[in-house]
Amino acid sequence: MRVLSGEEVARLLPMDQAVEVIDRVMRVVSAGGAHLPLRNVVPVGGDNMMGVMPGALSEPGCFGVKLISLFPGNSDRGLSSHRGALVLFEPDTGGAVAMMDASLLTAIRTAAASAVATRTLARTDARTLTLIGTGEQAEHHLAAMRVVRAIDHVTVVGRSMASANRFAEAARTRHPGLAITATTDTAAAVAAADIVCTVTASATAVLQGAWVRPGTHLNIVGASVPSKREVDDDTVLASRVYVDYRPSALAQAGEIVDMIAAGRIDAGFLRGEIGAVLSGDIQGRSAADQITLYRSLGIAAQDLAAASHVLTAAQAQGLGQLVRL
Repeated sequence: MRVLSGEEVARLLPMDQAVEVIDRVMRVVSAGGAHLPLRNVVPVGGDNMMGVMPGALSEPGCFGVKLISLFPGNSDRGLSSHRGALVLFEPDTGGAVAMMDASLLTAIRTAAASAVATRTLARTDARTLTLIGTGEQAEHHLAAMRVVRAIDHVTVVGRSMASANRFAEAARTRHPGLAITATTDTAAAVAAADIVCTVTASATAVLQGAWVRPGTHLNIVGASVPSKREVDDDTVLASRVYVDYRPSALAQAGEIVDMIAAGRIDAGFLRGEIGAVLSGDIQGRSAADQITLYRSLGIAAQDLAAASHVLTAAQAQGLGQLVRL
């Protein structure tokens, strides 16, 4: 087994490569080339949870499981909110061939998935980005959006000006020359954006449909259990909604679960999976004034494809520690 640290994952999975890895695997998912049991979430005290995400892929041929803890308060300790490990198996003999840090792998593949959706659904002339949230995912989403669109202005929305300013200052260092504005005024930031990414730990809506102007693309990322949601009903109703994986969206996307239960929408309201758009099986954006929404929950297929890419690169470069079980 090859054991890889977070630093090695970062070296072996740069964002531009991650975007292409996720693009390919989402096509595989929508073509039926993955077996993806729904994520199992185990409460472990307070707001903290552990997620168990198994899966199997036909291409690249592999299977495995990610064990990931979600501790929202970790940001106050300078730690990732997502911590854990992924174990990757090869399909010929069933051997466990790699274990790697899952914190950075999760952050990169999540942002890369939003980038794939943005490249597919956002207007080609989209230039202004609003990030709602100031944590780890906001950092990676900024990098990911710049891979697929010529972003020239970013507004970051924080719960406080202090958190928004901290993010903006650090982002200016990482992205010299990029105009970055910090604010706590979510409505104004959304109204001025071509692309909006919600990357918060909020359990209630941080984005209202009344704020979103025609032609905007939305990546809704932060809420990953059915008891949480980042957008109100009006946002959903105003949008063409695409998902990463329909079974998980219908079971675990809080706003979709709530609205179906209330009779405001049915399952047919969802336009379909992003992989089907990529393959040309369903239509994406068809007019410049449409609001498109990508509902990201994150699926094991993304983790497995990213991990397989990391392992192949690690083998080629001789990185990681080899251990016998």
